[in-house]
Amino acid sequence: MAFRSETPPPPADRAPEAPPASAHPTVAQLKAQIDAGVTGDKVAAHDPGLSPLGTDDEAAGRPPEPARIAEARRQEAHPRRLRAALMATGQGPNRWVMPLYAGIVLGAAALIGLGWWLVP
Repeated sequence: MAFRSETPPPPADRAPEAPPASAHPTVAQLKAQIDAGVTGDKVAAHDPGLSPLGTDDEAAGRPPEPARIAEARRQEAHPRRLRAALMATGQGPNRWVMPLYAGIVLGAAALIGLGWWLVP
């Protein structure tokens, strides 16, 4: 259950959709692909950026070429990359790592507390 204050107002409450493939892709399409969660780096949510992708390149006078953007879009959505992102976030096969870490920390704290209590 989400409290009313936790629910963002429209249009931020809508999950973005991935843009379709294009013969002349843009950096905005790459950002939309990332925001839609296609790359596995984040959940589908609109992410307002201070400076959109490609701004630095355009300011330097070298806007990205469509072929390079297409390659970036292809690399970002590569299945091997998606599997690695799932494992790194704990949603994949490595979901046992955080519970193990928490158990070790709590066990160490319990041993230290027990030792402190038993020392006269």
